[in-house]
Amino acid sequence: MLTRLLAATGALALLTVVPGPDLAVVTRRALVAGPRDALRTVAGIATGLLVWGALAVAGLAAVLAASPAAYPAVRLLGAGYLVFLGAQALWQHRRAASAAPAHKGPAAVGGPWRTGLVSNLLNPKIAVFYTGLLPALAPPGLPPAWAMTLLVLLHTALTLAWLGGYVLLLSRAGPVLHQPRIRRALGRTTGVTLIGFGLLLATAGT
Repeated sequence: MLTRLLAATGALALLTVVPGPDLAVVTRRALVAGPRDALRTVAGIATGLLVWGALAVAGLAAVLAASPAAYPAVRLLGAGYLVFLGAQALWQHRRAASAAPAHKGPAAVGGPWRTGLVSNLLNPKIAVFYTGLLPALAPPGLPPAWAMTLLVLLHTALTLAWLGGYVLLLSRAGPVLHQPRIRRALGRTTGVTLIGFGLLLATAGT
C-alpha cells in the first residue's frame, strides 16, 4: 500500500507542476494585484479541487464526464471564462501607464478567491481526471471512497504547495517584475496564454 501511495504521489506531483490554466490565472493575479491576492486565488483553486473531489467521490463527476450535453456545456463555459480573463489581462496592461508607480498596477476585477474557484470549477477536465485517473492510482486496502478522498486531499495539498511556492517566488522577483516594461510583457504573455488555453479547451471536443 505504501509503495502504491508513493507512486500515486509522484504521478500527482508531475501532473500538478505541468503548466495549465490555474498557473496562468495565478500569474495574472500576482501581476495585477500582488502576492496576497494571488495566494487567495490559489485558495480558490484549492477549494475548486475539493468540490470536484467531493463530486467524484459521490459519483456526480463521472455522470458529468459521460454526459453528451453537460460536459460540452461546462467545457464551453470554462473556455469562455479563460478567454475573458485573457482579454481582460491584455486590456488592463494595455491601459497601464509606463510611468505608474512600481507598486501600483491595473486594478484587479473580481474577488481573487472567487476567480480561482470559478476558473477551476469551469474546467471539466478535472472531472475527467478525478474519475479516470484517480481510481487507477487509489492505493489498495482502503474502501474506494476513502482512497479517493485521500488522493483528492493529497492533490489539493500538492497544488497549494506548488502554486503557493510559485507566488512566493514571484514576490521575491518583485523589483524586476515591477518594472513597467516587464509588467507589460508578462501581462500580455499571460493574457495570450489564457486565451490560448481557452481556445484549446473550446476545441478539445471537436
